[in-house]
Amino acid sequence: MSPLFTPARTRGSLRATVTAVALSSVLLATGCGSSAESGGDAKATAAVPAGFPVTVDNCGVKTTYDRPPSRVVTIHQHPAELMLALGLKDHMVGTAFPDSAVLPELKKDYESIPELAKKEPSFEKILDAEPDLVYGGYGSAFAENEGRSRKAFADAGIDTYLNREYCGKKQVTMNDTYDEIRTIGKIFGVPDRADELVTDLQTRVGKATTAVKGEPQVPVFVYDSGDKSAFTAGGKSLGTELIRLAGGENVFADLDDVFGDVSWEQVVERKPEAIAIYDYAGAGSVEEKKKYLLSQPALADVPAVRNKRFVVLPLTATLVGIRSAYAVDDLARGLHPESFR
Repeated sequence: MSPLFTPARTRGSLRATVTAVALSSVLLATGCGSSAESGGDAKATAAVPAGFPVTVDNCGVKTTYDRPPSRVVTIHQHPAELMLALGLKDHMVGTAFPDSAVLPELKKDYESIPELAKKEPSFEKILDAEPDLVYGGYGSAFAENEGRSRKAFADAGIDTYLNREYCGKKQVTMNDTYDEIRTIGKIFGVPDRADELVTDLQTRVGKATTAVKGEPQVPVFVYDSGDKSAFTAGGKSLGTELIRLAGGENVFADLDDVFGDVSWEQVVERKPEAIAIYDYAGAGSVEEKKKYLLSQPALADVPAVRNKRFVVLPLTATLVGIRSAYAVDDLARGLHPESFR
């Protein structure tokens, strides 16, 4: 059963390492900003959009952009979808590590961009794409032990940006999703597009939360993967916030991490009434996960298992990115179907 948990561990185990690297490095990356400082010609200067230079402090790494990045590599799917939703396809030269089926409205643009690797590409493979910015979704995008530390990219003259869910400082909320979108909009000089996208997502969330207002909270266990133990969403994950907005309560909200392992005995003790199954490539299919949960005698009396009450979410919908608003609606409908009849 190891395929049910091996890929997921990358998300949690490297967060602390990457955060330590980021916080211990005081970097003023020059990548995108160097051309303006070197005295480019008048035409290049005139082409710089209003509002630049832009300085961003991302997970302790401060970067000044003199112009929007023009050659971006995204590692993991949710940063790529966020950029595409902001109309930034022409700024992208590579993607990597798709987790789920791409949103239908973004599929054509996504497939037009070269895929560098099915998982995290090597440092050398990324350099071959000649990026001026690497935008990572999980902490493992900048794994020091694999040669992809943020410092290594800075030393190569390449800026980096890490999804704020992996800064590791606090519980992540939907406000972090909105801030992430606005920050990327600022870096690329499209703040109006970012504001429009945020407004659309806020409207989606508002409709779902209004529909379930006043309903009793449903205890929810997030099953990402695992057999000997359960790999689940902790209190610092956006998943906990999505469940709350949808009228539920993460039974492992007290787990002080984005993701982490818990014992099956703990799952039984907390008596979840619904199970949110995270769906993504490389960790077993949804049907395999359901079959595993339903086949374990120790879980037979767990209300969610006994009643076969499952809600399936693409992993990319549970992260700081454009799909999180969709996830609130899907969860709300799964936890409180009577509110949507």
